Amino acid sequence: MRVDKFAHTILIKERKRAEVNRPHLGDLDWNELEAVIKGLGQPSFRAKQVFQWVQQKGVTQWDEMTNVPKSLKEALAQHYTLAGMTVIKRDESKLDETVKYLLELRDGETIETVLMAYEQQLGRERRTVCVSTQVGCRLGCAFCATGKSGFKRNLEVNEILGQVLAVNKDLSKWSSASVTNLVFMGMGEPLLNYDNLVKSLVILNHPDGLNISMRRISVSTSGIVPGIYRLAQEEMPLVLAISLHAPNNELRNRLMPINRRYPLEELLEACHYWAERTNRRITFEYILLDRVNDNLKQAQELVDLLRGLLANVNLIPFNSVADAGFSQPSRNRVMAFRRYLEEHGVAAVIREEKGSDIAAACGQLRRQEMRGKGD
Repeated sequence: MRVDKFAHTILIKERKRAEVNRPHLGDLDWNELEAVIKGLGQPSFRAKQVFQWVQQKGVTQWDEMTNVPKSLKEALAQHYTLAGMTVIKRDESKLDETVKYLLELRDGETIETVLMAYEQQLGRERRTVCVSTQVGCRLGCAFCATGKSGFKRNLEVNEILGQVLAVNKDLSKWSSASVTNLVFMGMGEPLLNYDNLVKSLVILNHPDGLNISMRRISVSTSGIVPGIYRLAQEEMPLVLAISLHAPNNELRNRLMPINRRYPLEELLEACHYWAERTNRRITFEYILLDRVNDNLKQAQELVDLLRGLLANVNLIPFNSVADAGFSQPSRNRVMAFRRYLEEHGVAAVIREEKGSDIAAACGQLRRQEMRGKGD
């Protein structure tokens, strides 16, 4: 009996190990999946069925594909896994409808994803998911919690998509709404996981997937200049957001070490290229830090920096991050900064704060390992 129990334990461990190492079917785009299906001697319409199950409905078990032949599911299961990420914690804000998810990946790593609700005109609702692209972050911005947990790895395509699918599945339990918008502003730097990011965008936009319009997708970067040039050439009509946070190199070097690699001159040149190539406005994100980057002289520098560029500015009053050493400016300072920008021809809005009571606001996402250490 002891031998049988031991053998059973070993078998379970081997199966789990194989599941982790096996490629995920969700990593395949439409063309790749169709090629696999045809290679198994199946007609093309089976590819559409499987793609919809995986990328639209987010199934995690082969048996859930009710209109797919058993023989095809067994053939796919020999080479691929459907194992999804696990929601190990779900926090609901008491201030608004924001929900933060702590998700465990197949290898045991964790990431955080956020669902935000916004009321729109005519009673319509916008459900936005803040998507992570890396486990942790290596950029070390002074005001951000994510980098404090270190960097582990890039997310795979299925892990990027899986966040949206997991949120959609949870949302369906308590609402008739579904995810309408995506912001790639979660953990990590999207343009340092470029290939997986772009492939995910194509799949998310596919009519047999979630069919989310590119115009409802925002990709935020801290200023990875080569990535901005590459993304402009993809000709995707998405929203590019630049995490700027300082109007000069000296201050930006202190707040964002990536500026030493790609200084403002190079970053703005790439932004002009983006605007000319895509004819689309750029959103500049600017976290306001009390007495650090929020005076009117710096507002003037920001106006000068953005002159001649098709752009708008999102002002984000600092959200508390343990050990960061910053504080949020007064309402008067925030309004004065915004007023100066608008009076000098720069469109500016103050971003609506979401989920700050559950550490789900901008700059507050952090991996589980760091919990209990000052969060």
